[in-house]
Amino acid sequence: MTAGPPHHYPPPGAPPPEDPPASIAPAPPGAPYAPAQAPAVPRTAQGWQHLGGAFHRPGAIPLRPLTLGSMYDGAFRIIRYNPKATVGAAVLVTAVAMLIPVIVTVLVTFVGGVTVDLTAESSSEDLSTGEAVGLLSAYGSLIFSSVLSWIGLTLVTAMMTKVVHAAAVGRKLTLDQAWASTRGKRWRALGLAALVSLTLLVIWAGWGLLLALVIIATESVLASVLWGIASFLGCAALMVWSWIKLFYLPVPALILEDVGVFGAIGRGRRLTERQFWRTFGIALLTYLIGTFAGGLLSAPVSIAAQVLVFVFPEQSLLVLFVGQSIASVVQNAFVAPFLAAVTTLQYVDLRMRKEAYDVELMREAGLLPQ
Repeated sequence: MTAGPPHHYPPPGAPPPEDPPASIAPAPPGAPYAPAQAPAVPRTAQGWQHLGGAFHRPGAIPLRPLTLGSMYDGAFRIIRYNPKATVGAAVLVTAVAMLIPVIVTVLVTFVGGVTVDLTAESSSEDLSTGEAVGLLSAYGSLIFSSVLSWIGLTLVTAMMTKVVHAAAVGRKLTLDQAWASTRGKRWRALGLAALVSLTLLVIWAGWGLLLALVIIATESVLASVLWGIASFLGCAALMVWSWIKLFYLPVPALILEDVGVFGAIGRGRRLTERQFWRTFGIALLTYLIGTFAGGLLSAPVSIAAQVLVFVFPEQSLLVLFVGQSIASVVQNAFVAPFLAAVTTLQYVDLRMRKEAYDVELMREAGLLPQ
């Protein structure tokens, strides 16, 4: 895959670009932006003064602390102008993962001659040995594909981090370039994702075990219920705190900085200091928007699959799996890149607020002298 000419990220409805100042030489053919011959930029107690115009927005986002609208606008802009490295990566990963249960179900149905009518009212005792084996094979492959999809989407998130960073300074990465840019970070990203999943699992398992012990030890139903509610709220609060303080921003830090897994966790914790509720609010809203939009996109496919199950009852298992696979591809095509883009933009925003990261990005974009 070869990269085409780089694209700019113009703001919607913006007027045609003006001629560059005389102090800035024209960009050579094929160069994405003019070289770094910017005028001197004064620095104040509050940081670098805004330059305005193209100097302040070389790419998908303005290089200043971001508002919620700027983050969402930047996320959609990146997805729109670079669909191959964003939507394409998510579609490719999900399609490959979900193809596995479809192939297994096709083999079970047409090669093994096993048909399972999901519309019929029957218990597990009514299933033949062949039907039971077919169901176990199909659902086992679905579990395996879910794990494979989790691994793939973790790598897509790492790639999206690089794509967003490049878009912030006006560069457009191809799918191949985005994949190559994560070399040396992929196993760390998977390790971080596994650590997150294990931590959340331990928290919930600990809550369930503690609740079971309380129920066994006390004879009062009311006390058990009250303890269950209170401990659930406490567990949920611990989950939220762990998510935002320890696991939400470490992925961008891990990919963009020279740190390991635990170093990235420390970076995420420091960046969210005094910014917890703002970070949590944006993260929660983004997750709700992504979930709702993904559900709307996949609903027609899911409904069609449910209808076709009754049209083709003997192949209902295959129809259901094909429908679920297509719905997953459609949903992840939007949700995965959108969530990853907003997460990375929150990381960029917090670094600009705390570490003058906008100055570093301006230098990288060629808008300030090195």
